Amino acid sequence: MTNQRTAIRTIFFSIAGNTCMAIIKGMAGIFGGSNALIADAIESTTDIFSSLLVLFGLKYANRPADKNHPYGHGRAEPLMTFLVVGFLITSATIIAYESISHLSSRQNMPKSWTLIVLGVIIIWKEISYRIVLKKSNETNSSSLKADAWHHRSDAITSVAAFIGISIALIGGKGYESADDWAALFAAAFILYNSYLIFRPALSEIMDEHVYDDLVDDIRRVSMTVEGIIGTEKCFVRKAGMQYHVDLHAIVAGDITVERGHDIAHVLKDTLRHEIPQLGHVLIHIEPYKHQEILTT
Repeated sequence: MTNQRTAIRTIFFSIAGNTCMAIIKGMAGIFGGSNALIADAIESTTDIFSSLLVLFGLKYANRPADKNHPYGHGRAEPLMTFLVVGFLITSATIIAYESISHLSSRQNMPKSWTLIVLGVIIIWKEISYRIVLKKSNETNSSSLKADAWHHRSDAITSVAAFIGISIALIGGKGYESADDWAALFAAAFILYNSYLIFRPALSEIMDEHVYDDLVDDIRRVSMTVEGIIGTEKCFVRKAGMQYHVDLHAIVAGDITVERGHDIAHVLKDTLRHEIPQLGHVLIHIEPYKHQEILTT
């Protein structure tokens, strides 16, 4: 529950920040004559809705297990991440379309003061990215990580707008289109970030094995439990902020079934105590028969 509260507070931080940024960028873009800033405002507006999706996903994913969902509702989180990616792709498409349209029309020179606005925005969005990314690592939240990359993509689009406006102002007449080229570059970067966000979420949905470090920790902790001789298979899959584990543990072959059952329970409790991010832990007891075992 602590991770859930942390993640939800972080999302509210993102929603508040994105709302302020969308308003500031939009007003600055309209009154400052910058198409890149207007495109940036569109991207921030989609960020608001995507953050609301992440908020819904986090709350739903942390519902307790029930009869129909014995492993909980954690898979809702990567599904929300897919929707966030959809918002990113949509915003990139709109930005690209608007930029290409403006390239063929008469351009106005953006106002120089828009650079000051962009400078402040870039600093704030980079700070926001680092804050949200840190919280996503603390909570093991894939959708929160996607939201962090929203902040980073926003910072990059603002950097592109800053460069485009600077080129237009320095170059003078004939360089007005640099502002739109910058917005077009920003759209391409957003699409690239969409892939970076989509890939881990797809991996989570498909139960791809990418948890070697966690498996090593599970084996290490297992060997501290009395009665455990070694470990064999260890499968890990992520659902929401938790990792579900199937572990084959090796015990002496001449102990009673009751003793093996007790060891399995102690092992399960120890793992969940030492590695708090674990959810369901299923222990399968194997009798020791001089087979190769994994102790580390």
